[in-house]
Amino acid sequence: MSRELIEKYGEARLPRYTSYPTAPRFAPGIGAGTYGDWLAAIPASEAISLYLHIPFCRSMCWYCGCHTSITQKDQPILDYLDVLKREIRLVAKAAGKPLKVGQIHFGGGTPTIMTPEEFLDLSAFLHREFNIAPNAGTAVEIDPRTLTRSMIGALGQSGVTRASLGVQSFDPVVQKAINRIQTAEQTSDATLGLREAGIDSVNFDLIYGLPHQTVASCIETARTAIAMRPDRFAVFGYAHIPSFKKHQRLIDERALPDAAERHAQAEAIAETLAAAGYRRIGLDHFALPEDDLSLAAETGRLHRNFQGYTTDACKTLIGLGASAIGRTVDGYIQNDVAIGQYAQRIASRKLATVKGYRLTAEDRLRAAVIERLMCDFRVDLASLCEAHGFDLDQLLSGNAMFQRLLEDGITEMKDGVVTVRRDCRFVIRAVAASFDAYLDQSARTHSKAA
Repeated sequence: MSRELIEKYGEARLPRYTSYPTAPRFAPGIGAGTYGDWLAAIPASEAISLYLHIPFCRSMCWYCGCHTSITQKDQPILDYLDVLKREIRLVAKAAGKPLKVGQIHFGGGTPTIMTPEEFLDLSAFLHREFNIAPNAGTAVEIDPRTLTRSMIGALGQSGVTRASLGVQSFDPVVQKAINRIQTAEQTSDATLGLREAGIDSVNFDLIYGLPHQTVASCIETARTAIAMRPDRFAVFGYAHIPSFKKHQRLIDERALPDAAERHAQAEAIAETLAAAGYRRIGLDHFALPEDDLSLAAETGRLHRNFQGYTTDACKTLIGLGASAIGRTVDGYIQNDVAIGQYAQRIASRKLATVKGYRLTAEDRLRAAVIERLMCDFRVDLASLCEAHGFDLDQLLSGNAMFQRLLEDGITEMKDGVVTVRRDCRFVIRAVAASFDAYLDQSARTHSKAA
């Protein structure tokens, strides 16, 4: 990909499209009452997914973009878990029947900040309130720096099937610049312990575009991680938004790479992983050939949700906890972000929903188009339009952004099928954005990120 196209598209402020419409479109018009109606409408026979947000960490990583709070005390965590269980009970009651659960994801923050006993208790509580399938997949996000042997045992005992370990970078200079010191030995010990506990699938998260990061250090980190042979990698670009995440002001902006260097880092990691036998999945995931994610990508069964690329095909995702986002066939819902206000809403025996979005027929069409682009780098526009009852002109008429992508050679279209050029996949979000009816015009001009 030419430097000109990287400069034009590579650093545009564009969504990651883990949903469509994206979270900025959520509005207060969708509240607890609406969400209750949507829960009651879920068919008893339909498998759903659960996402539980644990918004606590022991220390702040300066690059972090998550909703989390720092605590050295255990009491705030205990109080929060009590509220979380009350929310679970409220959701189960609103549904009016035992909801069948096929997938569970614990995110954060740091879910393993709980004690082993607390994690086992919460898992048992979920089994009492929901109809969790015997073969349900359970994923947990983990900070290897604080993971204990007893917690590993609890994860195995509770039936966790996948562990996602934060790594980011093994470069000590980069680690110091982002306030996250983590040795390769800590990561290796955690990985080996999890596998010994029967957790067969392990994912590593890596980040490029961090302060003082170089192509060489990215390659070295990737090689160190490959030696531990995780099943999957998620490789994200650092998003520097200090106006939104104030702790990011502690990062030296002068040490951040430019667009061309970020692209070079991303491709260096991708090439290193590919050379080691990992297959590239979508924009930023990699998996061993026998992994479910690879098999889903090969057969067109790959999906995208708030956790990124997934094999989870459930139509309903119930978000639990402060700031958690959920989805039903009717639309999106989000809980109160502030832990205190979230707790107050639950104390009043109401669902914690504060905003959301009701999907239209056109939204569903555009969501399908964007998901296929993000997953497959191609989409049959004509077939999707026909399936959703729309004319192709609904997506193409007056679409200047898509026309520019065609003119720049990033995409091509033949017989209603759009394909993204292989060496331009790095800017797939720009292609997806061309079908986003709500995207700000300022974003459509491809203005560069800070």
